[in-house]
Amino acid sequence: MPDKIKEVGAVKNTFRQKTLKNGMNIYIHSTSKFKTTTFCLFIHQELARETATKTALLPFVLKRGNKNFPTSRSLNLFLENLYGTNMGGDILKRGETQILQFFMEAINAKYADEKDILSRGLAAFRDMILNPVIEEDGFKKDYVAQEKDVLKRNIESLYNDKFNYVIERCFQEMCKDEAFSIYRYGNVEDLNFIDNRNLYDYYRECISHCPIDLLVLGDVNEQEIEQIIEDTFSFERKEVKQVETKFTPKTIAEPKYIEEKQDVNQGKLAMGFRTNTRYGEKDYYALMVYNGILGGGTHSKLFQNVREKESLAYYAFSRLEKNKGLMLISSGIEFNNKDRVLDIINQQLDDICKGKISDYEFDSTIKSLTNSFKEAADNPSMIISLYLDGIINGLQETTEEIIEKLHKVTKEDVINVAQKISLDTVFFLNKK
Repeated sequence: MPDKIKEVGAVKNTFRQKTLKNGMNIYIHSTSKFKTTTFCLFIHQELARETATKTALLPFVLKRGNKNFPTSRSLNLFLENLYGTNMGGDILKRGETQILQFFMEAINAKYADEKDILSRGLAAFRDMILNPVIEEDGFKKDYVAQEKDVLKRNIESLYNDKFNYVIERCFQEMCKDEAFSIYRYGNVEDLNFIDNRNLYDYYRECISHCPIDLLVLGDVNEQEIEQIIEDTFSFERKEVKQVETKFTPKTIAEPKYIEEKQDVNQGKLAMGFRTNTRYGEKDYYALMVYNGILGGGTHSKLFQNVREKESLAYYAFSRLEKNKGLMLISSGIEFNNKDRVLDIINQQLDDICKGKISDYEFDSTIKSLTNSFKEAADNPSMIISLYLDGIINGLQETTEEIIEKLHKVTKEDVINVAQKISLDTVFFLNKK
């Protein structure tokens, strides 16, 4: 596969892409805005029940040690001496894609006495991802056993986090027959079938076949950093498979109502909607404005009408799942106020469909979204996160382009996108 270099996006100051011979993609954005250089490597895997727990376990096992730094302590000591370089890993869920994320943030060599910070840091970064400690043709047994226990507690802790538990449960019921219903950290039951050998075999399969993207953001010489990365990550891979998040427009004839009872002091209400619009479509920006008007801040209809005027909720907001075309409304309420709250929420939805949008609600939403994207443009991890969404959806745009498109949205656009939205599931966490 020949090397390919191209500009991604049609504006200045965006990421420059290069595909290495092994099929790994690197994206480099050189900017003097930051004093650190951030590296994020993403390994994309399909979200599936049979692999979700294994995938979730991998970054935590890999962080524990590698051939050159066999313990977390030895790696941390090295990073401390490398001007406090930060390195780690986690699991992301983007639509129906489960992503292994590895990151490194290092001070720019311009602000340090040592000039080979990036090359030394990248070598350790590579070791964390590609050179794990091997024991009996598998990962180190102790590391796998310990991280399985940590992951088990992490999965189980969701039950005690009622705010996020209700959101997760609503999506699970809403997408029961879809991959999106799978929790990003997998499930406890499957941990019983994972050992150091089959996890290592699965790891090798991912490294060989899954799409890999490495994003670099900082004040770097693009040609120089390209060469360092190519030298560092020129490992052999096999044919790269396609990994995509599925999106199918769906009209709901009759919404589902699910109630769960627990020993709780406050009712939690979640409403899941099919927006039939995902990121990358031209009316997505109108959907963003719709969501902002509905429940995107203190100016929004939900906040003003459910929380402030009626004092019926401890919190009330809406948010988008842009890679899957979903929207969720969540609210903390008194148990006996559920029906009244549902009536008021439905009234807000109906008002937007009928064009009952005040100038204050509209203008405040545009201003709020603009400010949030301007803030994102000053945060390396947010810039990379937004760009990752673009890679997943086949659309690369800068925060400036997004802001420009938001300012072109009209109230009529918002009304039109509102007609496509339908309620799928209502989930209520009630007291026993």
